[in-house]
Amino acid sequence: MTGLMVAAVVLAAATVFGLVRARSGGRLRAEGRGDVLRLSSGELGVALGERATLVQFSTALCAACPATRRLLAGVAAQTPGVRHVEIDAETRLDLVRRVDVMRTPTVLVLDRTGRVVRRASGAPTREDVVSAVEQATAD
Repeated sequence: MTGLMVAAVVLAAATVFGLVRARSGGRLRAEGRGDVLRLSSGELGVALGERATLVQFSTALCAACPATRRLLAGVAAQTPGVRHVEIDAETRLDLVRRVDVMRTPTVLVLDRTGRVVRRASGAPTREDVVSAVEQATAD
């Protein structure tokens, strides 16, 4: 009987964890770090966008990364002054550690100065990306 109770508790805890992660995954949130995180064009390997930059951390085995790449590239192409940059997390571990990437895709929205204003762990929605770009370019 004790084994059945333990199994039920573990199953319930895993279900709650999965639901919380699914609900929060991909949602672009304001950067919550106490210090201001900035990325330079030197760190990214390309010039920052004139108005904003969408930075995507990806890996080869990431299932959601290709769809996220298409989404971010599409938003950047339709929005003047916005650039999309994809970074291979496996080859840029220095930057992964600095930015605290825990899963891929991780998306950062930078303002024109390179300051991280929004971030998402997981694939964001188009509406969230457009809203984050509007906020980053409004400053």
